[in-house]
Amino acid sequence: MENLIAAGLIAGVLDVTTTEWADELVGGVLTAGPARLEAAARRGVPAIVTPACLDMVNFWAPETVPEKFKDRKFYPHNPNITLMRTTPEECRQLGRVIAEKLNLSTAPVSVLIPLGGLSMIDAEGGPFWWPEADRALLDALKEDLREDVPVIELDCNVNDPEFARRCAAVLLAGMGKGK
Repeated sequence: MENLIAAGLIAGVLDVTTTEWADELVGGVLTAGPARLEAAARRGVPAIVTPACLDMVNFWAPETVPEKFKDRKFYPHNPNITLMRTTPEECRQLGRVIAEKLNLSTAPVSVLIPLGGLSMIDAEGGPFWWPEADRALLDALKEDLREDVPVIELDCNVNDPEFARRCAAVLLAGMGKGK
């Protein structure tokens, strides 16, 4: 996606899943590299960014998870993908990184935050539900974000239709195509 944006082939970005940053920071297997979130910012492409899936770090099958993480909370997504819950400190760092990247933006950028969970398994009662960790991420993000970057908090989960509708509406407005 970053390459397509940099090449001028993308007019607007609805970046709902930023999980690659959790992998980049913590050492997961699906990182997109340290320039993730920079193409739209530098190219002047309007963007909506959410902290969705920053509650997890991706690994392959359980036996591939490094020994140093043995005492962490895991979720077997399927036999080949193992998810590890990010800690409050990792979440705080992730909030700072996301803010730093979005602060580079030269076009309209907004952050939409699903207060009811960052993923399907980070919903109340779910295996990754950890409100303190999510709050650490959101607080750091809001503290470090430029004042002119709107932050819209919604009382729903990232997977709720209401969240998707609002993300799309805000992106279209930022592109001058919506109300």
